Amino acid sequence: MQLVLLTSITMLAFAGNSVLCRMALAGEVIDAASFTAIRLASGAVMLTVLLLFRAEFRGTGRRKILQYGSWSGAAWLCIYATGFSFAYLSVSTATGALILFGAVQLTMMVASLLSGERPAMRAWAGYILAVGGLLLLLWPGASAPSLWGALLMAGAGLAWGLYSILGRKTHHPLAQTAGNFLLTLPMSAVMLLFSINMMHGNMNGILLAIASGALASGLGYALWYHVLGRMSAASAATVQLSVPLLAAAGGVIVMQEPITLRLALTSVMILGGIALVTMKRSA
Repeated sequence: MQLVLLTSITMLAFAGNSVLCRMALAGEVIDAASFTAIRLASGAVMLTVLLLFRAEFRGTGRRKILQYGSWSGAAWLCIYATGFSFAYLSVSTATGALILFGAVQLTMMVASLLSGERPAMRAWAGYILAVGGLLLLLWPGASAPSLWGALLMAGAGLAWGLYSILGRKTHHPLAQTAGNFLLTLPMSAVMLLFSINMMHGNMNGILLAIASGALASGLGYALWYHVLGRMSAASAATVQLSVPLLAAAGGVIVMQEPITLRLALTSVMILGGIALVTMKRSA
């Protein structure tokens, strides 16, 4: 029961990132660049604090944690967070989460193919179903999302997929995540300089960005790495399929966003296709 509870909280935290970002940007209480910078900074602080309470890091400082990060990982992390925020200026919570999740998984699937993995027929059917769902979601029409927003979110998904691939072989995922978050700080400072004319925000926007970074990202990742070692790979792959659906529910409840027939149909296609691939690979 403890594992189920912690896993549920983690999935809610991951879905909460989409809801919090959409609330802040659709409500125009903060600009996308400031939201991104505050999210990364508060995530870095939370992860660093959590690490310093662990025995192997107690008594050390940021310098040791930075050694676990990499500039390439930080760059992909910053690109993901920036694309994520700017995309939510024009796409709904559910659509954004679905495009992001689809792009992440497809990036990792392509990487597996390039590494020499030869999928079974069921996995190929999953690839085709997921790609078809994404194409149908983006197909021009009255209920199609903003093309610019969709491309930004797909780029964010590509960046997160590549970031995940880089971190596959690490023995200290939480420390590496904390180090990468810290290394994004100078990058986000440069982004703010280029966006200085668009910067605005009030306390509500700042609090939403802190909640996204410190709680949904920082604590969310810490909980995920904690439960990940206590479940099978197939279970881990399966529970993550709930994230876009939870984000969609959050968009409906919090933002009163509609669920269109196109979104419902493409959700089944994309998540079903990914399930066919990831569950086979995990097994």
